[in-house]
Amino acid sequence: MPAVHGILDELLERRPDLKCMAAEIKNAFALTADAYQNGCKLLLCGNGGSAADAEHIAGELMKGFLKKRPLDSALKQRLAEIGGALGENIANMLQKGLPAVSLVSQTALGTAVVNDIGGEMIFAQQINALGKQGDVLWALSTSGNSPNVVAAAIAAKALDMHVVALTGAGGGKLKSYADTVLKAPYTGTHLIQEAHLPIYHALCAMLEAKFFTE
Repeated sequence: MPAVHGILDELLERRPDLKCMAAEIKNAFALTADAYQNGCKLLLCGNGGSAADAEHIAGELMKGFLKKRPLDSALKQRLAEIGGALGENIANMLQKGLPAVSLVSQTALGTAVVNDIGGEMIFAQQINALGKQGDVLWALSTSGNSPNVVAAAIAAKALDMHVVALTGAGGGKLKSYADTVLKAPYTGTHLIQEAHLPIYHALCAMLEAKFFTE
């Protein structure tokens, strides 16, 4: 697997339409890597196809993506001490992960927020409860104007979190509350989402390359 910057180079070679975003992709990587380095986490939100992307990203980060990510020997030993043969089996199956929470997954909580508070607060309420200084929010909105995603970004900034926005060409309202904006150079929703996927795949691969050697 190529080194961190080699992964980005490969992306831009395959997708020359995204070369205009190189600096922003590097910034998004740096903000997220710094958060992980400091023991913080990633939160993700979006609607519709972007909600599916948020789930996809969490899946790539929470377990092995392009690497197997075996556990450290000390944790393997501890699992074996506690669970015996079963613990050894668990130790051999588990993989290291980077903490990434998709805020679109909380069905009971989300419906309670919609019913009791208001739909635009569905992500902001979760950030208010889960977020802390140093965490990062990846906020996905093809228009950049989704009210619940914009509210999430504002709530994140109020908690001194960093915000990475993934949008279309204009950036919308979201760009005002983001530390870096990954503006796919398209205006059609399907084209924006098609561009977002290789971008976040590259970012996940870059993060994996930085934090895991196997």
